[in-house]
Amino acid sequence: MKRKKKAPVFIRSLFISILVFSLSILSFFIPITTRLDFLLYDYAMRLTASFTHPSDAISLVLLDQESIDWALQEKGWNWPWPREAYGDIVRYFNLANAASLTFDVLFTEPSLYGNADDENFAQACRENGKVVHTFYYSDKNKPPLLPIPSIRQSAALLGDVTGTSDEDKVARRVKSFTTYNGEKIPSLGLAPLLAAGIAVETDRVENPKGQLLRFQKNLDRYIPYSASDILQSYYAIQKGDAPLLEVEQFAESFIFFGFFAPGLFDITATPISTAYPGVGVHVTQLDNYLQNSFIKEIPFILLALALLLSSFASILPIGIHEKLASNVRYAKLSGILTSLSFIFLIASYSLVYFFLFYKGVYVPLASFFVSLFLGFAISVIISYTQEGKQRRYIKNAFKQYLSPIVIEQLIANPDKLKLGGERRNLSIFFSDVQGFTSISEKLNPSDLTSLLNDYLSEMTDIILASGGTIDKYEGDAIIAFWNAPLDLENHAQAALEAAVNCQNKLDAMRSELEKRAGQVFLMRIGINTGEAVVGNMGSHSRFDYSMLGDSVNLAARLEGFNKQFDSYTMCSEATKNAAQRHGCRLRFRELGKAAVVGKSQAVRVFEPMTEAAYEDKKQSIDIFEKALKAFYDGDFLAAKELFASIAATDPPAKKYLEKIIFYENNPLSEEEKKNWEGIWVATTK
Repeated sequence: MKRKKKAPVFIRSLFISILVFSLSILSFFIPITTRLDFLLYDYAMRLTASFTHPSDAISLVLLDQESIDWALQEKGWNWPWPREAYGDIVRYFNLANAASLTFDVLFTEPSLYGNADDENFAQACRENGKVVHTFYYSDKNKPPLLPIPSIRQSAALLGDVTGTSDEDKVARRVKSFTTYNGEKIPSLGLAPLLAAGIAVETDRVENPKGQLLRFQKNLDRYIPYSASDILQSYYAIQKGDAPLLEVEQFAESFIFFGFFAPGLFDITATPISTAYPGVGVHVTQLDNYLQNSFIKEIPFILLALALLLSSFASILPIGIHEKLASNVRYAKLSGILTSLSFIFLIASYSLVYFFLFYKGVYVPLASFFVSLFLGFAISVIISYTQEGKQRRYIKNAFKQYLSPIVIEQLIANPDKLKLGGERRNLSIFFSDVQGFTSISEKLNPSDLTSLLNDYLSEMTDIILASGGTIDKYEGDAIIAFWNAPLDLENHAQAALEAAVNCQNKLDAMRSELEKRAGQVFLMRIGINTGEAVVGNMGSHSRFDYSMLGDSVNLAARLEGFNKQFDSYTMCSEATKNAAQRHGCRLRFRELGKAAVVGKSQAVRVFEPMTEAAYEDKKQSIDIFEKALKAFYDGDFLAAKELFASIAATDPPAKKYLEKIIFYENNPLSEEEKKNWEGIWVATTK
């Protein structure tokens, strides 16, 4: 009897496994699976890149900004350099007896210095006999980009720099050859070996899809040399002086030359970085050849067999669930243990994946995840039918008046359905439209509502996209915060960037809004970072997810304090410091020491702005900073002169000028002078 009962279970399990296997095989052809494999591959590459070492036989020479500056100062060379310079670099490596010298530079136009300059370079290449130049062939309907004839004919080989990228435009593999007019052109990473006379095994270069590259953590691991150091060394040797770099250290080295000055070098997306120097892809390919470290792909037959085994493993959580759910004693544990078994399988597959990748074997993991998720989905369906009543009850009962985030928290922990909060470090945002009362008096209710909705919608979208939480709207005012209910480590940076983006969006909308409002449409923003209580606040029958505390009050006061300086975005020093700790790229101009209403202690306040905005105002900001220091020191004469010089174009400077004139007409007492700290005291909210 027992066997008869087990037979249907076995047949069902077999059927599910075969179905999961079939769908997993089909998943190879689904773009989202491919995309996931790309992401996993890139992460594995970054994770393992630190455990590899670059080949000692590769040297990288870069024409960087330092080289350009040196050439202009010492040689009088403007950009572009004369080809004579490249010829001298080749001659230096002739002396070094380098294995080969590869230029990742397209010399497609004659030199501005004339044919003799091109011939100088070409002659150096001919004398070397192992120089590789570049070939670019991206469009079969157009001729390739080639070096000019004299340079092309001087090359030992041409190397293809066209490159190979996957569907997401990331370079993970490189083909060894490109066929042009029936001729095989080696890639720029393979050509240096061939130019040096080194034979490469056919089965290592004939992969039609290209070979998966093993990248180093970054290009600096190859210890790049500056082109100016190479040239100075060559010229020193010519004079009989000691060179900066001894030629012996480059003996038998494979030299790669590329541009690395701002605006000159090409950028390529790789698993290591979305902004990887293009020359690094070719250097990586050469490195992989030298160390035989290409990532090898598992044969499809082995992949299919492993996937079949995974499909059988995917039903393991179902068996655990059914076994426990049928036992009243352990029924409550069934969901937990089912999830743990699934997590165990995910973790096991991941560990095997990363171990194999480290060993140089690539297995596309996404389809294995598909098999696990398909198997687990059946567990979820069973669990849902048996245990989902409470979840559905909570959702249906509270979806009308609680946010989706709070509902999910209640489902996870129903005990949270009560009043209360927690203390957290938040970044708090208050905004208000200048003169909105006047706007509301001019418009009828329909037009006012439409105007306000359009404005609030745009600002809200920016705040939510940055990870912020909207606390509430009070007419035209927006109150928001970051780092609750979800953790956001860089919440200060997110709040500041949202504020700047809100102001930029308002700039774009302003013309249309002012037509509808009948007057100027400006917004003031105050931001502070600090401890606050956040949670479900309200009555026992109705509550909202909100915040309170001194930090909240200060943010509100800073929004209004903008009026004191005629500024429109202001943050506290706490927010600025917290943002900068997380690499915030915004710039800050100190506005002053503010003593807001209700606070006895003054706080330093700052105006955040983009790098571009800061650079545009830099001259006046520098003057403002000097004037502000003089103001803090009580040197009103110096401060007045400096503020007056920029007051016509800088509103905060004008406000300080007015303040100093006030003190001139109402001199400080001796006691006030003694205790002077330059604090700006607000008398109204």
